Amino acid sequence: MTDGTIPTAALGDGGPQVGVQGLGCMGMSFAYGPSDAKESRATLERALELGVTLYDTADAYGAGENEKFLSPFFKAHRDELVIATKFALSIPADDPTRRVIRNDPPYIRQAVEASLKRLDVDAIDLYYMHRRDVNVPIEESVGAMADLVREGKVKHLGLSEVTAAELRAAQAVHPIAAVQSEWSLFSRDIEAQVVPAARELGVTLVPYSPLGRGFLTGSFTNAEKDLTADDFRRHQPRFTGDNAAANAALLAPVRTVAEAHGVSLGQIALAWVQQQTTVHDLPVVPIPGTRKPSRVEENTAATRIELTKEELALLEPIAAQVAGDRYADMRFASAGRE
Repeated sequence: MTDGTIPTAALGDGGPQVGVQGLGCMGMSFAYGPSDAKESRATLERALELGVTLYDTADAYGAGENEKFLSPFFKAHRDELVIATKFALSIPADDPTRRVIRNDPPYIRQAVEASLKRLDVDAIDLYYMHRRDVNVPIEESVGAMADLVREGKVKHLGLSEVTAAELRAAQAVHPIAAVQSEWSLFSRDIEAQVVPAARELGVTLVPYSPLGRGFLTGSFTNAEKDLTADDFRRHQPRFTGDNAAANAALLAPVRTVAEAHGVSLGQIALAWVQQQTTVHDLPVVPIPGTRKPSRVEENTAATRIELTKEELALLEPIAAQVAGDRYADMRFASAGRE
């Protein structure tokens, strides 16, 4: 590690070394309102300069547009970074606003070929099952993913929003490098079973939305009032109505700790997630999303903040008090199936 850059961690047993903080790239093309392509490209470059080497996308982000947008950056720095993308959210031809979860082997093969073409690479470093179709045995899906590894199209496998039992069943078929699930001061359901299973199996946790989709930074307090009409957070229960007001009040202890360190709310939220690697004794590589170089600098600086036991205790009660679910329909999140 050089001055100003972040340390590294391994993705799973025998997986690649990546910076201990990755970058979620979804918002550069999708979900969070208008974006500036030039600024997003500058964000990618600045992240790499700071030691961020895990870049996260998915075929569903903008119906493949996010993969296309990232492709020139990936090609320019192919040997310096790890490309993570995902399959499973199929878009019906007759309704581009819908998403249908598919885990069947023929679809997996179709999806990987399409992602390889959009990314314009020979192999995907980390290929995730984005969401779980419970009607397809996970052994069958992971078996198809393992075939892609043997064929050289994919290097390592990941799963997103799976239960502990699903993770164990998958690991019995092929090594899983990473599990991606929501994990933050507001969302801690995976700590009950998924995190212990990952530690036992040598799987790295990759928390998405470690900043509570921006809510933990204080950048908005009510999605319906503060965000643009095309921002998908307007449809998430905890960010609207009475839930939003109740949850905004929960930021008080985060603000207290931030003031003590002289840093932002978001940096404390990220420092808390980063510190879970020590708390739970397993690698944790969060992937906060941003479209601004200054935010990457702020986010990576959080890897150098160490919270005291007293500060951790002050933040501990927050998640249990959060009003509203992570999603309107929790069946497709691991907590809805545990």
